[in-house]
Amino acid sequence: MSTASTFDALQSNKYVSLESFRKTGVGVRTPIWFAADPADATRKTLYIYSTADSGKAKRIRRNSRVRIAACDIRGRVLGDWIEARGEIVAGEEARRGMRLLNARYKPWKQLLDFFSKFSRRGRIVFAVRSV
Repeated sequence: MSTASTFDALQSNKYVSLESFRKTGVGVRTPIWFAADPADATRKTLYIYSTADSGKAKRIRRNSRVRIAACDIRGRVLGDWIEARGEIVAGEEARRGMRLLNARYKPWKQLLDFFSKFSRRGRIVFAVRSV
């Protein structure tokens, strides 16, 4: 199965497990919401968001290698792992990622956005792309 078709198969799930890697090489798995970019037909891209000071943000800044797999809300992996690259995006791409996430997880994402206004923690958007 190609990486593109595997990325497409993730769409039927609500969560993916994102595995990012510590300096020691040990993987840390986190179940997260994601949204795929439907306009990106050739190179599949998934968008996720997090606080700027989260562990996954620190790990991805240091090492862009990540793995993703379909999972449930508790992080139990439901499919095969896919090798990918994660990067923090800004500007129009970050805004597009947030729009896709808002549309996919409505109204829960908007509720979280409302409460995040009371927090001092900044948020960032990641693009996870197939390798």
